[in-house]
Amino acid sequence: MSFAEALHVWTRIGLLSFGGPAGQIALMHRVLVEEKRWISESRFLHALNYCMLLPGPEAMQLATYVGWLLHGWRGGLAAGGLFVLPGFVAILALSILYAFHQQAALVTGIFFGLKAATLAIVVEAVIRIGRRTLKNRAMLMIAAAAYVAIGLFMTPFPLVILGAGLLGLIGGRLRPGLFCIIQGPATTAGDETSARRSTPGTVRTLATGATWLAVWALPIAILLSLFGPTHVLTKIAFFFSKAAVVTFGGAYAVLAYMAQQAVEVYGWLKPGEMLDGLSMAETTPGPLIMVTQFVAFMGAWRLPAPFEPLTAALLASCIATWVTFAPCFLWIFLGAPYVERLREKRILSAGLSAITAAVVGVILNLSIWFGVHVLFHGVTEWRGYGLRLLLPDLTSIDPAAWLIGIGALIALARLRWNLILVLALSSAAGIAWMFSGHMAAH
Repeated sequence: MSFAEALHVWTRIGLLSFGGPAGQIALMHRVLVEEKRWISESRFLHALNYCMLLPGPEAMQLATYVGWLLHGWRGGLAAGGLFVLPGFVAILALSILYAFHQQAALVTGIFFGLKAATLAIVVEAVIRIGRRTLKNRAMLMIAAAAYVAIGLFMTPFPLVILGAGLLGLIGGRLRPGLFCIIQGPATTAGDETSARRSTPGTVRTLATGATWLAVWALPIAILLSLFGPTHVLTKIAFFFSKAAVVTFGGAYAVLAYMAQQAVEVYGWLKPGEMLDGLSMAETTPGPLIMVTQFVAFMGAWRLPAPFEPLTAALLASCIATWVTFAPCFLWIFLGAPYVERLREKRILSAGLSAITAAVVGVILNLSIWFGVHVLFHGVTEWRGYGLRLLLPDLTSIDPAAWLIGIGALIALARLRWNLILVLALSSAAGIAWMFSGHMAAH
């Protein structure tokens, strides 16, 4: 495939990458594995499992990885950049609209409809990924165990992945037929091309690491020298750099920490605004971690000196996006050559297969978390005996959200309607519901 053709495909994926990591991974699988056949199923899942182990947005890193496989570093830059760019533009526009017209019924209605449609996108994507991955009882049990561990017992995401990997390695020795799901020879043009890139060396590794560390750190150093450590832009650069390193498990995993810091420590957001930001990220193309852009925008909007509010907010959006995604290129360009060399090790197939199954359980948990908050106005959290349970108030059920969500799910899964059309119709339904007066109390 030519680089020009790849640019066209990555642009298409970037514009259609709605629905969070589940929907984005499913979209890339459909386009890259099934339609274009640029990369084999086994290599796609191998790359996905490596990206799942990294901090940061796994879907964006998967796009970068596959772009690197196909066209080297320029392919990785193009794939990762085009995956982020549409979402950056969309969230920037929505953030401006939000800041100026936060209480407008039109804006509230748009977000209401989009959140319900996004839930349908995530549910449909989880079903599709599960069908491809959970091929036997062992994989189903691992997925269920991961769901219980992270959803009920609040087990840290890295421990869930580590436990699944170890279980897979043990199971692979005892029952390889059950655990070696991810396997198969390189059979596509992309696989043959990428094999030539899997030659890591010490000099190249050091040069790659130094280059991307400089790309990541240089803007922070400039802000520190110009404004000092107490300015809002410098704080944003440092805070989201730290968040980029600890966001194992995606945006949901760091959401509570980010909300607490942004509201209580820095005063960037008002209580409850984090969910508005998350709904922006859920209903626009690109990674969910783009919620950092909204947080930074609102923080600089409220603390703009010495700039005008809009100028400070635009700068903060760019800074937060830069320090969030620059590390992603570092992880991929540094580690991918070594990961590719491990691909043919059969014993690792069992470990990676188990990790893939665990990830299905993790994504299912995230989907349920989002669904409960969309479909019910009142949700409480019960904790005790080491457990955490989300308890929706059944009297606070939101019939409009259910109707829009079910309609969107039928349109996507059964009628195969275009995703953009479904989102547009859901937004229109949300606006209609808002102006009908039924949402006045909400």
